[in-house]
Amino acid sequence: MRPERLRSALTLLAAATTLALGTAAPATAAAERPAAAAGHAAAASHGLGTITELIAQRLLLADKVAAAKYGTDTPIDDPVREAQILDDVRARATGLGLDPDAVAAVFRDQIEANKLVQRGLYARWDAHPDERPTERPDLAKEVRPALDRITTQLLAALAETEQARALPSCGPRLVTAAGWSAFDHRLDVLHVKGLGRALPSVCDAS
Repeated sequence: MRPERLRSALTLLAAATTLALGTAAPATAAAERPAAAAGHAAAASHGLGTITELIAQRLLLADKVAAAKYGTDTPIDDPVREAQILDDVRARATGLGLDPDAVAAVFRDQIEANKLVQRGLYARWDAHPDERPTERPDLAKEVRPALDRITTQLLAALAETEQARALPSCGPRLVTAAGWSAFDHRLDVLHVKGLGRALPSVCDAS
């Protein structure tokens, strides 16, 4: 699946996921648990579910990053920090036997997805002051260690799924796995759009 088509497919999950989370009755949710378990097993069987789970976790950290920066002079874009991250993952990818540029493309998507969510949250908080964060997380102590952990795990997952990600079926399977991750984390429209932005390079990073 071409990256632009993959991104469109993932973005289309947003409305459906939000609707399902907002309207599902308890009895319906209980009835759907066996099917959900089967879907999770299918997604996990080829390892792509691990990737989408880690990316969803990383994406949710954008909320804390936004809360730390909102109302300060710290910009959303941080070219120096972004370059450091990409240089680091390139070096580590080489050590894992992966294409460093392909892996860097995956992490570039993570960065852009994170910024997409931050900008969306800024717009939401500007329009609805009552929803603004009441605490400012510590980026150095709270957020970056979590990001570093996810980076290590995501690099390992990319190495473990190298063959699966090279298959023609990678795109459709990635969409399915992303749908389950969005459902598990109850992502809203903004975050599912971020998920769509985060994944287009996964199936090309061999």
